[in-house]
Amino acid sequence: MPTFNKTKVVATVGPACWDEETLAFLIREGVDVFRLNFSHGTAAEHETSLVNIRAAAASCRAIVAVMGDLCGPKIRVGHVEGDRFDIAEGDSLRIMPGEFLCTPERICTSYDALCDDVRVGQRVLIDDGHVHLRAIAKEEAALVCRCETGGAIGTRKGVNLPDTQLSLPSLTDKDREDLVWAVEHELDYLALSFVRSAEDLIELRRALKARSSDMQVVSKIERPEAIERLDEIIELSDAVMVARGDLGVEMEVSRVPLIQKDITHRCARVGKPVIIATQMLQTMVESPVPTRAEVSDVANAILDGADAVMLSAETSVGLHPIEALRVIRGIANETEAFLAASPETSVPRISSTAMQVTSAIAHGASIIGRELQLRLIAVWTETGATVRLLSKRRPPQRIAGLTGSDRVCRRMCLYYGVEPIRMERNEDYRQMVSEVSRALQNRDFAAPGDRIAVLAGTHLRQPGATNALLIHLIAAPDEATGSTTG
Repeated sequence: MPTFNKTKVVATVGPACWDEETLAFLIREGVDVFRLNFSHGTAAEHETSLVNIRAAAASCRAIVAVMGDLCGPKIRVGHVEGDRFDIAEGDSLRIMPGEFLCTPERICTSYDALCDDVRVGQRVLIDDGHVHLRAIAKEEAALVCRCETGGAIGTRKGVNLPDTQLSLPSLTDKDREDLVWAVEHELDYLALSFVRSAEDLIELRRALKARSSDMQVVSKIERPEAIERLDEIIELSDAVMVARGDLGVEMEVSRVPLIQKDITHRCARVGKPVIIATQMLQTMVESPVPTRAEVSDVANAILDGADAVMLSAETSVGLHPIEALRVIRGIANETEAFLAASPETSVPRISSTAMQVTSAIAHGASIIGRELQLRLIAVWTETGATVRLLSKRRPPQRIAGLTGSDRVCRRMCLYYGVEPIRMERNEDYRQMVSEVSRALQNRDFAAPGDRIAVLAGTHLRQPGATNALLIHLIAAPDEATGSTTG
């Protein structure tokens, strides 16, 4: 049987990998989802990247998903004279609205209301917290800050306000433009940055619905407010991303590992995929080898139940994008082998009640798969929901997601342990099982003598109607088939 990685890999596209040849190499090495980061690059560059992704996937005869990542209300420093200046502990700095050349005496930001929102005594962090300021006074339109931790302030460096309730909208004007582009180019997932509450997701879904789009929504957890409202955010999300970069700046970095575990476990309970992101293999942006701590970080994310791990700068601008992918795949291989040796410790308890019959069927399939040591579990799906619920049960077998929809196929690329297969379903059950058997053998997923499970609905074309489980013995292609209904 061919090797198969259950943990999905999301790779960010950028100058280091956006040519078709490199993208094809990444696909062959195991990338499942490509991320277009709208915080960087132009629309023309994203257009070229998308064309190259789809051409590379076609040349590899592979199914890959594409996720657009909205900038969100990210606050940045304006243009700095000389591109950067140094600030030392005890120095004063004025932050003012407007657009002007920033100097060591005063700076502007991309958010004119910053001076109104920040109160005296609150922190202002620049460049991922490398520079630490505190507001000490307000003078007319200016926020006067004292530097508590010095460093360099450069053009377009990020600004974080961990103590401040922002009045920024969840969708900026640029986000809305990028959303339109994502819909028009039929991306599979859209990630919303700096989610604060359910209202942010409702606004995004309203904007998608206005354009008749069923694009899946990924909530990025980066703000303290989101931690307080996790359950309502997860409920309205199709997937969740633990974006540890800004999260580690917005709150005490020592809390991030425990928050990551909490989010992963909550997503498991309700059957939602979770992506662990940011600095997974940060050293490999420049070095061909990771640190031992980074290897442990990736392995522990998978042990906790992550469905996917994400490479950011490692593939977008790093010097070793292929090596980084191979390393993260190698870590996944070893970790999955460990989990397979003790499967009972990795099975989450799903408390979702939205699809009780389907969830019960998925639960039964995972138990039967273990008890009978099946080769594979094949699932017919209209929307991907049944496959997603089974994926979160973490059966030791490969899951084949069968659907007649190209879009659903790509959507399943984010689901742990799932291999999407595009095929039409035959209305006759015996013929359907026979065709599934041939498709699996043609892909070397199963061989004569293997036992598999097939999950399907007795009502065709009806989402959420999975209500049948069959145990099937794979026969030679020219032999009759036989199944047992469970």
